[in-house]
Amino acid sequence: MNAHVIRDFWSAFDRFEFEAALPLLHDDFIAELPQSGERFRGRDNFIAFNKGYPGKWRCTILQLVAEGDKVVTETQVSDGNETFIAVSFFTLKDGQILHLREFWPDAMEAPAWRAHWSERR
Repeated sequence: MNAHVIRDFWSAFDRFEFEAALPLLHDDFIAELPQSGERFRGRDNFIAFNKGYPGKWRCTILQLVAEGDKVVTETQVSDGNETFIAVSFFTLKDGQILHLREFWPDAMEAPAWRAHWSERR
């Protein structure tokens, strides 16, 4: 069940139908972005932030792991020019998303010193 909620969440964002995600978010919803030090308290603030984000970003779940009330996703987010990976940790309560802690790691060039142990993709 909880995995289905998260798939519906990412699907709504992928379709740019942010309001469709509102019923998936708990009344006490909080989203945290530790890298920027931001906290979005309340589902309305979170949805408004995403609606106001510049560009049209498509979302593709690459991996989803669910256990109990916890779901983790690795999601590719792209506007066709830039592509990012979001790592999202969801906590659900009563079938809704109560808490989201999300990381958007920057792509990096692999250090040359370890090249003889790794393969390039």
